[in-house]
Amino acid sequence: MSPERVVAIRQIAARAQESIARAIVGKDAIVELLLVALLCEGHVLLEDVPGTGKTTLARALAASLGCSFQRIQFTPDLLPSDVTGLSFFNQKLGDFQFRQGPIFAQIVLTDEINRATPRTQSALLEAMQERTVTIDGETRKLPRPFLVIATQNPIELEGTFPLPEAQLDRFLVRLNMGYPSAEEEQEILTRYQHSSPLDALTPVLGDVEVRQIQAELRDVGVSDVVRRYLVEVVRATREHPDVELGASPRGSLALYQTAQARAALNGRTFVMPDDVKALAEPVLNHRLMLSAEARLRGRRPADVINQILARTPVPVE
Repeated sequence: MSPERVVAIRQIAARAQESIARAIVGKDAIVELLLVALLCEGHVLLEDVPGTGKTTLARALAASLGCSFQRIQFTPDLLPSDVTGLSFFNQKLGDFQFRQGPIFAQIVLTDEINRATPRTQSALLEAMQERTVTIDGETRKLPRPFLVIATQNPIELEGTFPLPEAQLDRFLVRLNMGYPSAEEEQEILTRYQHSSPLDALTPVLGDVEVRQIQAELRDVGVSDVVRRYLVEVVRATREHPDVELGASPRGSLALYQTAQARAALNGRTFVMPDDVKALAEPVLNHRLMLSAEARLRGRRPADVINQILARTPVPVE
């Protein structure tokens, strides 16, 4: 990838970040990671308490990109067909017709995904991985770019169904919005006093341009020493004494691709070890299963990842 093209991609990303920031206050790092996931064709799991701006963030992204948007409220009685769509018999035409479900959108917000039954959760698996939906033996392609943003409340667990490891691994990154600072909360009150900034957002780039950038990011350079460093970090999660199940090769690939995207968004044609270090926690933390003893001691996956990063020698050339 040429330096000129990287500069252009950085400018495009800056416009998108600026547009989203009109509706989301003080979450620049989260917005950057969301754009990284989009450009890697990955999916995002947002974990936080209600009211921290998860839905607003997804709507702001869709409005800034000019992409179609659908929101699915997951509940225990939600059926797989409510997500994917169904075939029904049209008496007027005398034939079966297919009615698309909300999954047939470019940006799909699945709100409180852990409230749906495992059967309904599994309906997302094929869509997230293959970008297709198979109904009645017929496979239908989903629109591109395709991004699932799933939310769940990590505090309220009554009446929920924890996501299985196979589905957690389908998410490229897991993010926590967090509460705003006092100054940011005052700014939110000011911005939303008369109307929602979402209503004024206009697209700053189109889906065709997003698809082009997604293809170009694969050409961002990764040296052998940085690639070796990345693999060492991921493999260390499998050998750590507090970890029962470490990150899989899919985790290595996710960290590799997100590092390429972050480098391009920061105007570089090459990946640095700092990219790997910055992305290790959001990319790997939901892929680790800690041992029972570690959980009893209050250890978190983020603690293990930070310890691994501190112990793994960083290449200097």
